Amino acid sequence: MGDRDPSVALPDGADPAALSRELRRAHAAFTRDGRVETPVRAVIARSWRRCARARLSPECAPRVELAEAELRPYREDHPLARVMPLFRDLVGAFAAHGAHLLAVCDARGSLLWVEGETATLRRAESLGFVPGTRWAENAMGTNAPGTAVALGEPVQVFGAEHFSRRVHPWTCAAAPVRDPRTGGLLGAVDITGGDGLAHPHSLAFVRAVARAAEAQLALLDEGSTAPRDCLAALGRDEALLVTGGRRVRLGRRHSEIMVLLAHHPDGMSGEELAIALYEDESVSPVTLRAEMSRLRALLGASAPLSRPYRTAGPLDADFTSLTRQLAAGAVSAALHPYPGRLLPASTAPGVVRLRRRIEDQARAALIARADAGLLADWVCNAWGADDPEAWRALAAALPPEGRPAALARVRALDRELGARPGRRGWRATYPQPARS
Repeated sequence: MGDRDPSVALPDGADPAALSRELRRAHAAFTRDGRVETPVRAVIARSWRRCARARLSPECAPRVELAEAELRPYREDHPLARVMPLFRDLVGAFAAHGAHLLAVCDARGSLLWVEGETATLRRAESLGFVPGTRWAENAMGTNAPGTAVALGEPVQVFGAEHFSRRVHPWTCAAAPVRDPRTGGLLGAVDITGGDGLAHPHSLAFVRAVARAAEAQLALLDEGSTAPRDCLAALGRDEALLVTGGRRVRLGRRHSEIMVLLAHHPDGMSGEELAIALYEDESVSPVTLRAEMSRLRALLGASAPLSRPYRTAGPLDADFTSLTRQLAAGAVSAALHPYPGRLLPASTAPGVVRLRRRIEDQARAALIARADAGLLADWVCNAWGADDPEAWRALAAALPPEGRPAALARVRALDRELGARPGRRGWRATYPQPARS
């Protein structure tokens, strides 16, 4: 059975023609009755099973999620743009010599760059392997860039190991690239082509390219004259602050303080900050000063300044980046990495207002965009599972054969919400949790 081999690379010395025939038989068996047969490797078998659970069709085709107007600014601002010259230097000659392609995707599996020999590019275009299309594993099935970002590990995919039949003539190897400061996934670098890539050396090569890119990013960060601190607060009850080369996980109250100050870069008076932080308006100013004192002890030179309270220097926050992209109309780029609501457990009045504003902006843009893929991602997560308007928009965006399940969910939510006393629309399905 395929589960015997945990390797992410093809075995050395494999005969591509014979292996291709066996894999086509195994792929047919799996798509027919779910059986995994020899010679399917463990990493591929697990991926196929994830595809089956996601109800992907082996006839699936890629969809464009970043139109040209969105793709250009998103790509220019993406961290991997800084190492594209390195990718071209290391992979360009290799790809040109073997009629292969260099591809780079973001952390969601959306292709940002696809470059290489002209004839191979034309073949890739007919397949839909072009910048702006989404090749995440949960959208296009087993494929090297999509599966590499899904696993966070390098992977090689040969011929009929691809879940989508239309990709069976291709072979690819990809490795994830991580932010050297935070360890966060930035995307993946991929080499795609024909049977000439059916060798474990291809995976070793692309893994080395990814490590070189991470080293280059680290050097670029060291050479920056004014590195900016970063705050991640979406989908987290406790924010993560990257400052001065450190990653600091903040407590809940400190998370609320940093979110509010990031949202008010010009600063807040003590009274303004206290009103935004505390539900009890009678809280003594001493309480806020004590919290700020503890935050200064934790952050040292990176701690907020006072009179007015403000961040010590430029602070990039994930939620401000999200709202900027939404305001610019870059809906796909904004919502591709959306990890969830702003400090979801917080009951601080200022955070609650900001959270609602961001959520309303995101939902309005999402529903207006009417993109089935983005809507499906929204309703399949906790923040959108009980959102009848999003489900309704999804049903309208789907082809007729895909609508029944979405419409059934709309009817169920209408019955559930209609039966609730004091129903006041979508937010009534999201009661604010008590502070632990």
